[in-house]
Amino acid sequence: MKKTILLLLAVVLCGAACQKNQNKDTLVVAHAGEMQSLDPVFSYDGVTQGMMFNVYDTLLKFNGASMTDFLPSVSEQVPSVENGLISKDGRTYTFPIRQGIKFHDGTELTPEDVRYSLLRFMLSDVSGGPSSLLLEPVLGVTSTRDEKGHILINFKDAEKAVRVDGQNVVITLKQPFAPFLGIIARWGYITPKKWVAEHGGWDGTEATWKEFNNFEKQSSYLFDHMNGSGPFKLVRWDISGRKLQLAANENYFAGAPRIKSIYMMSVTEPSTLRLLLEGGDADVAEIPTQFAAQLQGKPGVAVYAHLPRLRTDPVIFFTQDINIKGNPDVGSGALDGKGIPGNFFADADVRKGFSYAFDYDAFLSQAMEGRGSRAIAPAPAELVDYGSNAPRYNFDLKKAKEHFQKAWGGEVWEKGFVLTITYNTGSVARQMAAEMLKRNVESLNPKFKVDVRGVMWASFLEKTAARQMPMWVRGWVADYADAHNFYFSFMHSDGRYALAQGYKNPQADRLVRAAVEETNPAKRTQLYRRLQRVVYDDAMQIYTVHPTGLWAMRSDVKGFEDNPVYMGINFYPMYK
Repeated sequence: MKKTILLLLAVVLCGAACQKNQNKDTLVVAHAGEMQSLDPVFSYDGVTQGMMFNVYDTLLKFNGASMTDFLPSVSEQVPSVENGLISKDGRTYTFPIRQGIKFHDGTELTPEDVRYSLLRFMLSDVSGGPSSLLLEPVLGVTSTRDEKGHILINFKDAEKAVRVDGQNVVITLKQPFAPFLGIIARWGYITPKKWVAEHGGWDGTEATWKEFNNFEKQSSYLFDHMNGSGPFKLVRWDISGRKLQLAANENYFAGAPRIKSIYMMSVTEPSTLRLLLEGGDADVAEIPTQFAAQLQGKPGVAVYAHLPRLRTDPVIFFTQDINIKGNPDVGSGALDGKGIPGNFFADADVRKGFSYAFDYDAFLSQAMEGRGSRAIAPAPAELVDYGSNAPRYNFDLKKAKEHFQKAWGGEVWEKGFVLTITYNTGSVARQMAAEMLKRNVESLNPKFKVDVRGVMWASFLEKTAARQMPMWVRGWVADYADAHNFYFSFMHSDGRYALAQGYKNPQADRLVRAAVEETNPAKRTQLYRRLQRVVYDDAMQIYTVHPTGLWAMRSDVKGFEDNPVYMGINFYPMYK
């Protein structure tokens, strides 16, 4: 009965588009997560990003499924040292801007729009946003603010680094940065300067930029409006209904898409996603790995499984300085057998006890049905050769017990604890990882109590930022195809996850920085192997698997072209 009600609700949310034998020009996409903001400088979640690159153009695009081979887009050429568009010292990139491209409102895209968009992406720097992806290579910083919120950077430095020279946009990096083109191809969304300013956004001047630094997401007109130059344009975002509609951009410079309407809807119940697809009420569905076998061989359904991914997920995180005020996830807030103190995970033996209590092989074979590879560090082995002797945690309850007995001078074992592991609802794999760890830890000592709680995505993000979750399960999909993207996020004190955990290790910071600045591949490998040792010694995260990708769709949907770097589907080549 519950599944029937959820299915009916999902069809109602989708509206008239969810009908069997629907129009060949329409694509209905059901996904698990929810969109947070339509502003390119704000959203950093997979669902929003999976939609956004279909609406906003970037300077370059990826060549099919390649992660490192690029094609021209808004830029007429792909910069290289050979064609003279990358300087010999590897710091200056020149992008000749294509003429005649129009935004969805009919205005023409100019080099100034490109310059403005890149500056806005960096200088907005909203908390938890993606600005660091450009700030790091261009200005050599990961934030525009210090820990107290004071502005760190000089506008003139940014203005000098990104400039217009005739029909070209010229970007000068702080230092050579090997993955830079990959970042530009994936994250350099272009918005019209005049349109943003007319709707209350930054006007592009030095005098006003600080007013728009770290703004509230709903204060921006771009929160729920879009005006790109990409193959699809926004029709409507129904926030409360958790659905969004796109329409084809018939004036797209590369030719109009064959699909004319796209309906995207959020469905948090995994079994409902499967039923929508099986019943023909959805054309494309984000199906968890656990349902792949059930869909194989279903009439009218095509399953694209074992797709290559640059992904580490699930990962279980420990928060070192938990905000315990009014926090039900820490129980009493003290090490008294009824809760945990805010610094519970500051003791490495606690973290190592949990790390040995996870059954890595069983999770890969049972929960993931073998769809992926064992994870021992932040970045997949496709990006780093860790070597056969790389240190790693294996499932060993005896060692787990030994570490728990040493933790906090023996108090953890003597008194026990109560805490909550949190995952985002809709993620079956993350829920299963949390439940597996709960069972194993509780089996060690009857005084150990671990609750598992699922929360909606928006609440999950808020609780993470506020450091209210003692343990939480999340993952990472590469922003670009380089190990630095993983190691910076997980191990550098300015990285997204390290910040959320309150983790700082000067040695890790130095190694992360040295590795990204090193251009010799062999030397980079050695630096990452040293980082892997720090990962093992500090045990700040529990890495489970590097999963392969899975998309399921109706068999009449054609033109699907997967790329591991994208967080969603490129709708442009698709048709029915």
